[in-house]
Amino acid sequence: MRKLTLLLALASVAALYAPAHADGEAKNVIFFLGDGMGPATVTATRIYKYGEDGKLHMESLPRTARIRTYAHDAQTTDSAPSMAAYMTGVKMNNEVISMTAETTAVPPGGGGTVNNCGTSNGAAVATLLEMAKTHGKAVGAVTTTRVTHATPATTYSHICHRDLENDIAAQVVPGGAGYNAQLGTGLDVLFGGGRRHFLPNTVTGGKRTDGRNLVDELVAGGYTYVADKAGLTAIDPTRVTRAVGLFNLSHLNYELDRGPTAEPSLAEMTTKAIDILSRNQGGYFLMVEGGRIDHALHATNAIRAVTDAVAFDDAIQAALDKVDLANTLIVVTADHDHTMVINGYSRRAGPTTPTSAGILGVVKDIVTGEPSRDAENMPYSVLSFGNGENRVAGARSTMPPLTDDVASAPGYHQEAGVKMGLESETHGGGDIMLMASGAGATRFKGTMVNTRVFALVKQALGF
Repeated sequence: MRKLTLLLALASVAALYAPAHADGEAKNVIFFLGDGMGPATVTATRIYKYGEDGKLHMESLPRTARIRTYAHDAQTTDSAPSMAAYMTGVKMNNEVISMTAETTAVPPGGGGTVNNCGTSNGAAVATLLEMAKTHGKAVGAVTTTRVTHATPATTYSHICHRDLENDIAAQVVPGGAGYNAQLGTGLDVLFGGGRRHFLPNTVTGGKRTDGRNLVDELVAGGYTYVADKAGLTAIDPTRVTRAVGLFNLSHLNYELDRGPTAEPSLAEMTTKAIDILSRNQGGYFLMVEGGRIDHALHATNAIRAVTDAVAFDDAIQAALDKVDLANTLIVVTADHDHTMVINGYSRRAGPTTPTSAGILGVVKDIVTGEPSRDAENMPYSVLSFGNGENRVAGARSTMPPLTDDVASAPGYHQEAGVKMGLESETHGGGDIMLMASGAGATRFKGTMVNTRVFALVKQALGF
């Protein structure tokens, strides 16, 4: 009996000090990145779609954390180093793509001699996607921006400046000049926009000055290539193992403007990517970006920001409907905040409908329902920005009174406190949110720096 008691006591001590999580729980990882999707954007999107009592799909994920996003050289980050911090675990300078911390951002025309960066300007650091490929997993990136834009580029490329998109595109093509050999046999899926950086400038819309047609090179290398929604739909995942879809010369259209047949939705691209990648017996790593949320916020165009955020949220639910969370980790987060705020003490309005502007309208008095007034006795919108293009010159009382119809119109750009140029609202420096579910998700809790997320995903994968 004494021996049994001792054994039980030792077992209890061992359990107390045992690791809380087993490495390698996650066979698959889907990393969702809502570009610029700060807390105010999440809240505004929830109210816009479901009302104050509602819940976004991402908000159903049980594990949450608060993420600090500053860059190596900046209080407020841009998308390149913030996403790269998630993918590499390294803090780097603004505008740098998956390179060491000392790398200097050298823009196009900046005088570098190798990829415009110089011969001794930092070094590449491995990304989670490259590590996954090394461990026998299929890998992919899906975005509503150009696939060569900062966020997707950090998953598969290394370069000193995010604007060198022709060079970033070349890193995708196995065996071609400039190919990123750390990708091994290459990406298995790449869906989004940015066809112009894969085509020579002798072709309509092409931006390449080296004469290369990277689309042709990818097809010659065994990729299935598609350029519209019909092509994506036609891909048979039981027969296709590697696919590239470039659905626009530049970014995909905002969800509010997306045609029903020309371009696929983010949810459609996500589910097709999962279908292809999940055929790999060793698992997969997929990055999915709702990239145009950020662009609408830069333009202080709230309606397009929230409708793109809804499309991003729908893609999350589409993934949840397909995967087994017993072996799949889903992480949802943002790379940085924006300066959008939710104003006043407006009465509850519920979701936005054809007959109700909801959160896109003006602030309403809780008791009377009439528009609330500022110090100049003028109505003001629920959503506005710390800085942006629409700052009234002089007194607001010199302008026509703001109404729900004006503030919720597709072409309206919300008012801002500091005057900026067109579509030049800045990122915000506030912390952002992370939500997670599935294999290894219990690791995510509390407040952490973005490089810590890299370590936790890597641990969940067992790398």
